Amino acid sequence: MLRQLSIHNIVLVERLELEFEPGLGVLTGETGAGKSILLDALGLALGARADAGLVRSGEDGASVTAELDLPSGHAARSLLSDQAIELETGEPLIFRRTLKSDGGSRAFIGGTSVPAGLLRDLGILAVEIHGQHDDRGLLNPKGHRALLDAFGRLDTRDTEAAWNEVTRIEAELLDARTELATAERDREWLAHASGEIEALAPEAGEDTRLAEERAAMQAGLKAGESLTGLDELLGGSDGALSLLRQAARRIERGAAEHPLLGEALAALDRALIEAGEAEDRIARAVDALACDPARLEQVEARLFDIRGLARKHRVEPDALAALGEQMRSQLAAIEASGEHIEALDRRLLVARDAYSAAADRLSKARHEAAAKLDAAVAAELAPLKLDAARFRTGISAAEPGPSGTDRVEFEVSTNPGSAFGPLTRIASGGELSRFILALKVALAEAGTAATMIFDEVDRGVGGAVASAIGERLARLAERSQVLVVTHSPQVAARASHHYRIEKNHDDGGTRTTVRKLDDSERREEIARMLSGASITEEARAQASRLLDAA
Repeated sequence: MLRQLSIHNIVLVERLELEFEPGLGVLTGETGAGKSILLDALGLALGARADAGLVRSGEDGASVTAELDLPSGHAARSLLSDQAIELETGEPLIFRRTLKSDGGSRAFIGGTSVPAGLLRDLGILAVEIHGQHDDRGLLNPKGHRALLDAFGRLDTRDTEAAWNEVTRIEAELLDARTELATAERDREWLAHASGEIEALAPEAGEDTRLAEERAAMQAGLKAGESLTGLDELLGGSDGALSLLRQAARRIERGAAEHPLLGEALAALDRALIEAGEAEDRIARAVDALACDPARLEQVEARLFDIRGLARKHRVEPDALAALGEQMRSQLAAIEASGEHIEALDRRLLVARDAYSAAADRLSKARHEAAAKLDAAVAAELAPLKLDAARFRTGISAAEPGPSGTDRVEFEVSTNPGSAFGPLTRIASGGELSRFILALKVALAEAGTAATMIFDEVDRGVGGAVASAIGERLARLAERSQVLVVTHSPQVAARASHHYRIEKNHDDGGTRTTVRKLDDSERREEIARMLSGASITEEARAQASRLLDAA
């Protein structure tokens, strides 16, 4: 609810501090006293367009502050949280707007500077101002569907869930088709490349093994070249072994005659044994180092093919086998993608059918709720002197969405035989306010803003109609704070708090002031509203009767 309004240098208001209470509050005063200034100032604080003409003449700037108490979980608090502006539990929401005489303005929530648009969005959620120039609340068709749903206590969660499932599958299907289209462009290349790798059939680690084998064969060839002729050098007719045997035979004749020759013979015997062993080992080494030229050529050709294909695909040779497997998996995935898309198409059809069924049920429930709302509003029109008017909740087809397939707009016909049209086609501000009042009463159970303000809802009516307006305003005030600018004593008598707006003239100029009236002052003010400038005892008595009846 609106707790406090502070105004500084707005038109005729030099400085004003107003405190408000729950229930029905009325603002009265003579014509021209400045009632509209209060609404303009409040509108400015709630994010309305800044107009330099609002700055008091002779001043450089103006400011307005509105303090509102809103329950935890209120939509305005949620919006603030979304904007990373946190309030303590129970902390009031303070709107502040400053305005310069050159037209510049700034907006604040508490001590935080915010865009004026955010101030307006918050203001719409917290306060409804209904009057001749109102462009929000019930006059905005964007909110009519939600109001109808709230009135009928309609549960839209099934429709929303079904819509979310449709959009989720559609998104998944779009991604799958995009991926498949990209993959299809690579299918031919993948098939060719994987075929090349499959034809070569490289094995993991094969390049390393072949390289080691080739190195061993090349080393053998080189070592084998150094052994060429060793067999003749050792074992030939003129080889080392033959010469050693000849020397041993010659020494053998005299070995028995001289000890040194015996020792020499023994050394030659040992040399023959070692030379024989060397000959055997050399022979075995020659066999071991023997290289098959055809095998070496085969290994080198295989290495050439493997490394060439690896360079082509920009991978290490030992990674070719894994690359081939990966390509085959990609081709398999392309084939599977087609099947996945077909499955998604089938799921999408089922999801759309489920959404259509949920949306149809919701639409049927809306039509039933609309009929009840139309009847409820119709019952309010005659007592408000709108008996020639008609109201209907128009429901037409809309693009599918989370809230179904219905477009809802409140429509009226103000004269017999005239066509239905939007609420904004009502010409008279007072008539519009009464129509909105009728709607508000009918929608009371559906919840409403924390504060509602009606500007001259009683314009052009009196007597029983004014009394009916007052009675309905009082009923609304049982659920929300209601403030009314009124000229009707019947409405004023229903108030739980009453403010008088006065215009004063002195040497300092003209000023508008507002003061809260006590019980005796209220009776006097209502008497003035009944009789005019000259208050009679009869008017005072009638004022007392109205207050007692209220």
